[in-house]
Amino acid sequence: MTVTPEQEAEIQAAREERSMTLRRSVPALEALLHRPLSVLDHGFVRVIDYMGDDAAIVQAARVSYGRGTRKVSEDAGLIRYLMRHRHTTPFEMCAIKFHVKLPIFVARQWIRHRMASVNEYSARYSILDREFYLPAPEHLAAQSAANRQGRGEILDEAEAAFVLATLRTDAERAHADYLALLNDEAESPAPDPARRGLARELARMNLTLNTYTQWYWKTDLHNLLHFLELRADAHAQYEIRAYAERMLEILAAWVPLAYQAFLDYRLGAASFSAPMLRVLRRMLAGENVSQPESGLGKREFSEFMAALGREA
Repeated sequence: MTVTPEQEAEIQAAREERSMTLRRSVPALEALLHRPLSVLDHGFVRVIDYMGDDAAIVQAARVSYGRGTRKVSEDAGLIRYLMRHRHTTPFEMCAIKFHVKLPIFVARQWIRHRMASVNEYSARYSILDREFYLPAPEHLAAQSAANRQGRGEILDEAEAAFVLATLRTDAERAHADYLALLNDEAESPAPDPARRGLARELARMNLTLNTYTQWYWKTDLHNLLHFLELRADAHAQYEIRAYAERMLEILAAWVPLAYQAFLDYRLGAASFSAPMLRVLRRMLAGENVSQPESGLGKREFSEFMAALGREA
Protein backbone atom coordinates (compact mmCIF):
# COMPACT_ATOMS: atom_id res chain seq x y z
CA MET A 1 0.00 0.00 0.00
CA THR A 2 1.28 3.45 -0.93
CA VAL A 3 -0.05 6.57 0.77
CA THR A 4 1.51 9.89 -0.24
CA PRO A 5 2.92 12.22 2.44
CA GLU A 6 0.10 14.65 1.64
CA GLN A 7 -2.52 11.93 2.17
CA GLU A 8 -0.81 10.80 5.37
CA ALA A 9 -0.99 14.36 6.71
CA GLU A 10 -4.66 14.58 5.69
CA ILE A 11 -5.44 11.28 7.44
CA GLN A 12 -3.62 12.34 10.61
CA ALA A 13 -5.42 15.68 10.68
CA ALA A 14 -8.80 14.03 10.12
CA ARG A 15 -8.24 11.51 12.91
CA GLU A 16 -7.17 14.23 15.34
CA GLU A 17 -10.20 16.39 14.59
CA ARG A 18 -13.06 16.13 17.09
CA SER A 19 -16.60 17.47 16.84
CA MET A 20 -19.72 17.26 18.97
CA THR A 21 -22.73 15.67 17.28
CA LEU A 22 -26.25 14.55 18.13
CA ARG A 23 -26.32 11.94 15.38
CA ARG A 24 -25.78 8.26 16.13
CA SER A 25 -22.26 6.93 15.63
CA VAL A 26 -20.78 3.44 15.51
CA PRO A 27 -17.67 3.02 17.74
CA ALA A 28 -16.33 0.06 15.76
CA LEU A 29 -16.50 2.04 12.51
CA GLU A 30 -15.18 5.20 14.16
CA ALA A 31 -12.04 3.20 14.98
CA LEU A 32 -11.58 2.52 11.24
CA LEU A 33 -12.52 6.00 10.04
CA HIS A 34 -9.91 7.50 7.66
CA ARG A 35 -7.51 4.55 8.11
CA PRO A 36 -6.34 3.10 4.75
CA LEU A 37 -6.79 -0.67 4.61
CA SER A 38 -4.28 -2.29 2.25
CA VAL A 39 -5.50 -4.01 -0.92
CA LEU A 40 -3.34 -5.63 -3.64
CA ASP A 41 0.22 -4.24 -3.89
CA HIS A 42 -0.31 -0.46 -3.84
CA GLY A 43 -4.07 -0.09 -3.34
CA PHE A 44 -6.23 0.71 -0.35
CA VAL A 45 -9.79 1.41 0.74
CA ARG A 46 -10.71 3.73 3.60
CA VAL A 47 -13.93 5.11 5.04
CA ILE A 48 -14.23 8.90 4.79
CA ASP A 49 -17.74 9.34 6.21
CA TYR A 50 -20.94 7.44 6.95
CA MET A 51 -24.54 7.93 8.05
CA GLY A 52 -26.81 5.52 9.90
CA ASP A 53 -26.43 2.14 11.56
CA ASP A 54 -28.48 -1.00 12.21
CA ALA A 55 -30.96 1.06 14.24
CA ALA A 56 -31.53 3.38 11.26
CA ILE A 57 -32.63 0.38 9.18
CA VAL A 58 -35.09 -0.67 11.87
CA GLN A 59 -36.33 2.87 12.40
CA ALA A 60 -37.07 3.30 8.70
CA ALA A 61 -38.89 -0.03 8.53
CA ARG A 62 -41.07 0.88 11.51
CA VAL A 63 -41.30 4.60 10.68
CA SER A 64 -40.80 5.34 14.37
CA TYR A 65 -38.52 7.47 16.52
CA GLY A 66 -35.75 6.20 18.77
CA ARG A 67 -35.00 2.70 20.03
CA GLY A 68 -37.47 2.73 22.92
CA THR A 69 -37.46 -0.52 24.87
CA ARG A 70 -36.88 -2.84 21.91
CA LYS A 71 -34.28 -5.54 22.32
CA VAL A 72 -31.35 -6.13 19.98
CA SER A 73 -32.80 -9.56 19.22
CA GLU A 74 -35.98 -7.91 17.96
CA ASP A 75 -33.98 -5.56 15.74
CA ALA A 76 -31.98 -8.51 14.41
CA GLY A 77 -35.17 -10.42 13.65
CA LEU A 78 -36.63 -7.51 11.70
CA ILE A 79 -33.42 -6.91 9.75
CA ARG A 80 -33.23 -10.60 8.88
CA TYR A 81 -36.86 -10.50 7.71
CA LEU A 82 -36.14 -7.45 5.53
CA MET A 83 -33.05 -9.08 4.04
CA ARG A 84 -34.80 -12.43 3.52
CA HIS A 85 -37.74 -10.87 1.67
CA ARG A 86 -35.61 -8.24 -0.13
CA HIS A 87 -37.39 -5.23 1.31
CA THR A 88 -34.63 -2.88 0.24
CA THR A 89 -35.69 0.69 1.02
CA PRO A 90 -34.89 0.57 4.79
CA PHE A 91 -31.27 -0.27 3.85
CA GLU A 92 -31.13 2.86 1.71
CA MET A 93 -31.35 4.93 4.90
CA CYS A 94 -27.66 4.19 5.59
CA ALA A 95 -24.88 5.67 3.44
CA ILE A 96 -21.10 5.48 3.33
CA LYS A 97 -18.26 7.21 1.48
CA PHE A 98 -15.00 5.46 0.59
CA HIS A 99 -11.65 6.66 -0.70
CA VAL A 100 -10.29 3.91 -2.95
CA LYS A 101 -6.96 3.50 -4.71
CA LEU A 102 -7.23 0.87 -7.43
CA PRO A 103 -5.84 -0.19 -10.83
CA ILE A 104 -7.62 1.37 -13.81
CA PHE A 105 -8.83 -1.99 -15.14
CA VAL A 106 -10.50 -2.71 -11.77
CA ALA A 107 -12.07 0.76 -11.80
CA ARG A 108 -13.57 0.02 -15.23
CA GLN A 109 -15.31 -3.06 -13.76
CA TRP A 110 -16.33 -1.20 -10.61
CA ILE A 111 -17.93 1.73 -12.45
CA ARG A 112 -20.55 -0.62 -13.90
CA HIS A 113 -22.23 -0.34 -10.49
CA ARG A 114 -24.01 2.87 -11.37
CA MET A 115 -25.99 3.61 -8.20
CA ALA A 116 -23.26 5.60 -6.51
CA SER A 117 -21.64 9.03 -6.60
CA VAL A 118 -18.10 8.90 -7.95
CA ASN A 119 -15.35 11.49 -8.18
CA GLU A 120 -12.13 10.16 -9.72
CA TYR A 121 -8.60 11.57 -9.70
CA SER A 122 -8.35 13.73 -12.82
CA ALA A 123 -5.48 12.90 -15.17
CA ARG A 124 -6.54 15.95 -17.20
CA TYR A 125 -5.55 18.12 -14.25
CA SER A 126 -2.87 16.12 -12.41
CA ILE A 127 -0.07 13.75 -13.35
CA LEU A 128 -0.56 10.09 -12.45
CA ASP A 129 2.02 8.50 -10.16
CA ARG A 130 4.42 5.83 -11.37
CA GLU A 131 2.50 3.03 -9.66
CA PHE A 132 1.06 -0.02 -11.35
CA TYR A 133 -0.37 -3.34 -10.23
CA LEU A 134 1.73 -6.47 -10.63
CA PRO A 135 -0.10 -9.66 -9.59
CA ALA A 136 1.43 -12.12 -7.18
CA PRO A 137 2.51 -15.31 -9.04
CA GLU A 138 -0.27 -17.35 -7.41
CA HIS A 139 -2.84 -15.09 -9.11
CA LEU A 140 -1.44 -15.59 -12.62
CA ALA A 141 -3.50 -18.21 -14.41
CA ALA A 142 -4.25 -19.36 -17.93
CA GLN A 143 -7.58 -18.67 -19.61
CA SER A 144 -10.30 -21.04 -18.41
CA ALA A 145 -11.38 -23.58 -21.01
CA ALA A 146 -14.92 -23.64 -19.57
CA ASN A 147 -15.48 -19.96 -18.75
CA ARG A 148 -14.75 -17.21 -21.25
CA GLN A 149 -14.38 -14.61 -18.52
CA GLY A 150 -12.51 -16.68 -15.94
CA ARG A 151 -9.14 -18.17 -15.06
CA GLY A 152 -7.98 -21.74 -15.29
CA GLU A 153 -4.80 -23.43 -14.09
CA ILE A 154 -2.08 -21.41 -12.32
CA LEU A 155 0.94 -20.66 -14.53
CA ASP A 156 4.16 -22.46 -13.73
CA GLU A 157 7.20 -20.59 -12.43
CA ALA A 158 8.77 -19.88 -15.82
CA GLU A 159 5.49 -18.76 -17.37
CA ALA A 160 4.74 -16.48 -14.41
CA ALA A 161 8.24 -14.95 -14.58
CA PHE A 162 7.73 -14.11 -18.27
CA VAL A 163 4.34 -12.51 -17.61
CA LEU A 164 5.57 -10.41 -14.68
CA ALA A 165 8.65 -9.24 -16.56
CA THR A 166 6.49 -8.24 -19.53
CA LEU A 167 3.94 -6.40 -17.37
CA ARG A 168 6.67 -4.54 -15.48
CA THR A 169 8.61 -3.60 -18.62
CA ASP A 170 5.54 -2.40 -20.49
CA ALA A 171 4.21 -0.38 -17.55
CA GLU A 172 7.56 1.25 -16.79
CA ARG A 173 8.18 2.09 -20.44
CA ALA A 174 4.64 3.46 -20.92
CA HIS A 175 4.95 5.68 -17.85
CA ALA A 176 8.39 6.93 -18.94
CA ASP A 177 6.96 7.75 -22.37
CA TYR A 178 3.98 9.43 -20.68
CA LEU A 179 6.35 11.75 -18.82
CA ALA A 180 8.31 12.36 -22.03
CA LEU A 181 5.10 13.30 -23.84
CA LEU A 182 4.22 15.71 -21.03
CA ASN A 183 7.73 17.22 -21.22
CA ASP A 184 6.98 18.86 -17.86
CA GLU A 185 9.98 20.45 -16.15
CA ALA A 186 8.81 19.34 -12.72
CA GLU A 187 7.99 15.75 -13.77
CA SER A 188 10.01 14.72 -16.82
CA PRO A 189 13.52 13.37 -16.01
CA ALA A 190 15.02 15.11 -19.06
CA PRO A 191 12.66 17.78 -20.44
CA ASP A 192 13.42 19.07 -23.93
CA PRO A 193 13.25 22.90 -23.90
CA ALA A 194 12.89 22.95 -27.69
CA ARG A 195 9.69 20.90 -27.65
CA ARG A 196 6.28 21.71 -26.27
CA GLY A 197 4.71 19.07 -24.03
CA LEU A 198 1.51 17.27 -24.95
CA ALA A 199 -1.66 18.18 -23.01
CA ARG A 200 -2.21 15.95 -19.96
CA GLU A 201 -5.62 14.84 -21.23
CA LEU A 202 -3.92 13.37 -24.31
CA ALA A 203 -0.66 12.09 -22.79
CA ARG A 204 -2.60 9.77 -20.46
CA MET A 205 -3.64 7.67 -23.49
CA ASN A 206 -0.25 6.00 -23.33
CA LEU A 207 -0.64 4.53 -19.84
CA THR A 208 -1.30 0.84 -19.20
CA LEU A 209 -4.53 -0.35 -17.54
CA ASN A 210 -2.66 -1.58 -14.46
CA THR A 211 -1.76 2.03 -13.57
CA TYR A 212 -3.34 3.07 -10.28
CA THR A 213 -6.08 5.69 -10.06
CA GLN A 214 -8.07 6.94 -7.05
CA TRP A 215 -11.63 7.99 -6.38
CA TYR A 216 -14.20 8.85 -3.76
CA TRP A 217 -17.14 6.43 -4.00
CA LYS A 218 -20.33 7.16 -2.04
CA THR A 219 -23.32 4.85 -1.97
CA ASP A 220 -26.20 3.70 0.23
CA LEU A 221 -26.20 0.40 2.06
CA HIS A 222 -28.67 -1.28 -0.30
CA ASN A 223 -26.45 -0.65 -3.33
CA LEU A 224 -23.30 -1.51 -1.39
CA LEU A 225 -24.83 -4.91 -0.57
CA HIS A 226 -25.61 -5.46 -4.25
CA PHE A 227 -22.00 -4.59 -5.13
CA LEU A 228 -20.67 -6.99 -2.49
CA GLU A 229 -23.04 -9.80 -3.47
CA LEU A 230 -21.52 -9.77 -6.95
CA ARG A 231 -17.93 -8.78 -6.25
CA ALA A 232 -17.26 -10.78 -3.06
CA ASP A 233 -18.57 -13.89 -4.77
CA ALA A 234 -16.03 -16.65 -5.41
CA HIS A 235 -16.62 -16.30 -9.17
CA ALA A 236 -15.70 -12.59 -9.25
CA GLN A 237 -12.31 -11.53 -10.62
CA TYR A 238 -9.72 -11.78 -7.86
CA GLU A 239 -8.56 -8.16 -8.05
CA ILE A 240 -11.99 -6.60 -7.48
CA ARG A 241 -12.87 -9.35 -5.00
CA ALA A 242 -9.89 -8.27 -2.89
CA TYR A 243 -11.50 -4.83 -2.50
CA ALA A 244 -14.92 -6.35 -1.79
CA GLU A 245 -13.47 -8.52 0.98
CA ARG A 246 -11.95 -5.45 2.67
CA MET A 247 -15.31 -3.72 2.40
CA LEU A 248 -16.98 -6.72 4.04
CA GLU A 249 -14.74 -6.12 7.05
CA ILE A 250 -15.93 -2.51 7.13
CA LEU A 251 -19.56 -3.64 6.77
CA ALA A 252 -19.19 -5.95 9.77
CA ALA A 253 -17.96 -3.05 11.90
CA TRP A 254 -20.61 -0.63 10.64
CA VAL A 255 -23.87 -2.65 10.64
CA PRO A 256 -23.17 -6.02 12.29
CA LEU A 257 -26.81 -7.17 12.29
CA ALA A 258 -27.28 -6.36 8.61
CA TYR A 259 -23.87 -7.89 7.85
CA GLN A 260 -24.82 -11.24 9.38
CA ALA A 261 -28.20 -11.24 7.63
CA PHE A 262 -26.42 -10.46 4.36
CA LEU A 263 -24.04 -13.41 4.82
CA ASP A 264 -26.93 -15.76 5.61
CA TYR A 265 -29.46 -14.70 2.99
CA ARG A 266 -27.44 -13.22 0.14
CA LEU A 267 -23.71 -13.93 0.00
CA GLY A 268 -23.86 -17.46 1.39
CA ALA A 269 -27.24 -18.39 -0.08
CA ALA A 270 -28.44 -19.94 -3.35
CA SER A 271 -31.44 -18.98 -5.44
CA PHE A 272 -33.52 -21.61 -7.26
CA SER A 273 -35.73 -21.01 -10.27
CA ALA A 274 -39.25 -22.47 -10.43
CA PRO A 275 -38.05 -25.36 -12.68
CA MET A 276 -35.21 -26.03 -10.26
CA LEU A 277 -37.65 -26.22 -7.36
CA ARG A 278 -39.77 -28.75 -9.25
CA VAL A 279 -36.69 -30.93 -9.76
CA LEU A 280 -35.75 -30.54 -6.09
CA ARG A 281 -39.21 -31.70 -5.00
CA ARG A 282 -38.87 -34.75 -7.22
CA MET A 283 -35.49 -35.52 -5.65
CA LEU A 284 -36.89 -35.12 -2.13
CA ALA A 285 -39.62 -37.58 -3.07
CA GLY A 286 -36.91 -40.13 -3.79
CA GLU A 287 -36.65 -39.83 -7.58
CA ASN A 288 -33.20 -39.98 -9.20
CA VAL A 289 -33.41 -37.11 -11.72
CA SER A 290 -30.80 -36.83 -14.47
CA GLN A 291 -30.20 -33.73 -16.57
CA PRO A 292 -32.13 -34.92 -19.66
CA GLU A 293 -35.12 -35.80 -17.44
CA SER A 294 -34.98 -32.55 -15.47
CA GLY A 295 -36.13 -30.15 -18.15
CA LEU A 296 -33.15 -27.93 -17.30
CA GLY A 297 -30.40 -26.95 -19.70
CA LYS A 298 -26.96 -28.49 -19.12
CA ARG A 299 -25.50 -25.34 -17.59
CA GLU A 300 -28.54 -24.65 -15.39
CA PHE A 301 -28.59 -28.26 -14.20
CA SER A 302 -24.87 -28.10 -13.41
CA GLU A 303 -25.38 -24.88 -11.40
CA PHE A 304 -28.34 -26.46 -9.61
CA MET A 305 -26.37 -29.53 -8.61
CA ALA A 306 -23.39 -27.42 -7.55
CA ALA A 307 -25.68 -25.42 -5.22
CA LEU A 308 -26.78 -28.74 -3.69
CA GLY A 309 -23.16 -29.83 -3.32
CA ARG A 310 -23.66 -32.76 -5.67
CA GLU A 311 -22.02 -33.93 -8.88
CA ALA A 312 -23.91 -33.08 -12.08
